[in-house]
Amino acid sequence: MADLRSQTKLARPPARRRWLGLVAPLSLVAGLLIWEAAARLSGLPAFILPGPGAVGRRLVEVLADGWLLRNTGITLSEVLAGLALGLVAATTLGYLVAKSPTLERVLMPYIVASQAMPIVAIAPLLVLWFGVGLRSKVLICALIVFFPILINTVLGLRSVEPDLRDLMRSLRATRWQVLLKLEAPAALPVWLGGVRVGATLAVVGAVVGEFVGADRGLGFLINFGRGQYDTALVFVAAGTLVVLALALYGAVAALERVLLAWKAG
Repeated sequence: MADLRSQTKLARPPARRRWLGLVAPLSLVAGLLIWEAAARLSGLPAFILPGPGAVGRRLVEVLADGWLLRNTGITLSEVLAGLALGLVAATTLGYLVAKSPTLERVLMPYIVASQAMPIVAIAPLLVLWFGVGLRSKVLICALIVFFPILINTVLGLRSVEPDLRDLMRSLRATRWQVLLKLEAPAALPVWLGGVRVGATLAVVGAVVGEFVGADRGLGFLINFGRGQYDTALVFVAAGTLVVLALALYGAVAALERVLLAWKAG
């Protein structure tokens, strides 16, 4: 399969490869041109719909005074801490649920019911209980990433073929050896898919928490810009959130390529 993939890449014409490499930059340029045209032709004032030039100038301003970088660092710390907490909790509980049907019957109704309640409804309570500082934001991020990682952990562990489990038992493998040698490698692709989704959802969780109550962070910048009719600042903060989510998604995808390199071979 790997040889076939490499032969397909070699067979792809160089012109086609160059064109595929230009798709993303060209789509970005086209989007900026459409945005500029919409800002000019709509007749809306700049404080409602600023053009790319106004947003670019505002970006330079908040970069120069360090305001954007400080608030981005705060949001990133909330996202990473919440993602780590949610990942550890969801993976641990997912393993236990996958191993115990009784535990699944007891816990899963509560876990699924918790997902029916929007995070925007829970966030004010967490901010009220834990304050407007880092703890409430980390907990909101952890809650929002918990469910997809838990479900993918359970699905990944249950995707192991029964014949392979029987083989490990016949070799008298310990539970720890079965986990490391069989279950973890088999569940890894599905689990990483959950982490990839969770990494982007963690950004959403941090911003929701900052919307509810915060005096710093990218969510605070959006609230501040909206209150001051500084729509260009809102665009800058929202764009930074997009870049942050893409960077986290790309980091998990890169980790996935490294950890699953053995499958390509």
